[in-house]
Amino acid sequence: MVDRERWHATWLDHPQLPLVLVLDEGGALVHLGFSLETRPRFDDLRAHAERHGAELRHEPGPGRDEALGQLRQYLAGRRRDFALPLRLLGTEFQRRAWQALLEIPFGQTRSYGQQAEALGQPGAARAVGHANGQNPVSVVVPCHRVVGADGKLTGFGGGIEAKRWLLELERRGVTPAWSPRPGPRRPVDDDEAQLELVPR
Repeated sequence: MVDRERWHATWLDHPQLPLVLVLDEGGALVHLGFSLETRPRFDDLRAHAERHGAELRHEPGPGRDEALGQLRQYLAGRRRDFALPLRLLGTEFQRRAWQALLEIPFGQTRSYGQQAEALGQPGAARAVGHANGQNPVSVVVPCHRVVGADGKLTGFGGGIEAKRWLLELERRGVTPAWSPRPGPRRPVDDDEAQLELVPR
């Protein structure tokens, strides 16, 4: 029997944006999603891992403290850029769209049309929006920085208020007051890692 790759799930209980993280056995971030109402069921995360031939475990793994530390710094207004290894699992077009998201500077926004133009496909705004909706690593791959052509906030996995909160955080450089759900805090280490995209 061939041993399956092990992925590791953990939760960040932050008072503004509770998050769920999944890292592969090499410490690369493969999933970062929102957990505003309740923690996602472990079975759902396990099914996601199994679709990619991996086994999910709810236990600490490589890169956990680093990822949590950098996310807490960002959510506290003390980090502008992430230096985490990413493993973005998707189609070629999706990965190109997500790479374009990584190129949107901190504190700035782009429209879906502008993102499509950056891909060299100016008529693909709708397809770009769909790809952004499938972004597996929210926040770090900043789909929240994409807005409607008129500047209005559009759909977002964590909800419009979460999107507004993140944009305000980046605009002001400090943590906004809005809090969708209280949650316990947990100390983590604040080290650094090298950004590396590992498409599969």
